Amino acid sequence: MLAYIKGILEMKMTGYVVIDVGGLGYKVFMTDTGIEKLGNIGEQVKVHTYYKVREDDVSIFGFNTLEELKMFELLISVSGVGAKTAITMLSSCEPTEFAIAVISEDVSFLKQIPGIGAKSAQRIILELKDKIKKEQQIQELTSAMKDVTSKKSKVEVVLENTIKQDEAIAALQVLGYNKKEIEKAFSKLDTKDITTEDLIRKGLAILGK
Repeated sequence: MLAYIKGILEMKMTGYVVIDVGGLGYKVFMTDTGIEKLGNIGEQVKVHTYYKVREDDVSIFGFNTLEELKMFELLISVSGVGAKTAITMLSSCEPTEFAIAVISEDVSFLKQIPGIGAKSAQRIILELKDKIKKEQQIQELTSAMKDVTSKKSKVEVVLENTIKQDEAIAALQVLGYNKKEIEKAFSKLDTKDITTEDLIRKGLAILGK
C-alpha cells in the first residue's frame, strides 16, 4: 500500500503525471487542477496516493492534500461512484465545499458537478452525511488533544480529575457518607495534584469534623 510518492516530476500529461523515484517512473492519475498545482518538470514533488488494485487494473491516484485523498476515499465508498467520477468531482469543488454541501443536504450544489444527477446527489448525501460528521468530530477531538502542555493536555486533566473524584466519592459512600456532603467537602479542596488515596484521606478529615 502506497501512502505517498515523493520524487522528481518527469512528465505532466492530461489526466496524469509521471514521477521518478529511484529510476522507476510512477504513472499517477490526478485532477487537472492538482497537476497544475503540483510544480514544474524536474522539481521534487510529493503526492498522497490511493492504490487501486483490480483483477484487470492497477492504478495509482494522486492528491496534493490529505483532505482531497479523504474526500476521494469517501466518494468511491458510495455505491455507483467510481474512481473516474470521484476525480471529476474533485476537479469541480474543494473538499470543504463538498463536505458542507453533503451535511446541509444541498442537492442543487451537488447536481452542478459533471456526471452527478438528482438521484446520485441524494445517494451521496444519504451514504456520506453521517460519515463526514463523524470525520469532523474525530478531527475536532484530535485538535483538542494536540493542545497540550509539556505534561498533560486539558482534556486529559479534566478526565483524570473526574475519574479520581468519582472513585473517591464511591469509597466514601461505602463508609456511610452521602454524595452531597462528600461533594461539599471536596469543593473545599484543590484536587488537581493529589492522588485518589490522598483525596479520600483529606475528604475524611473534613467529613469527620
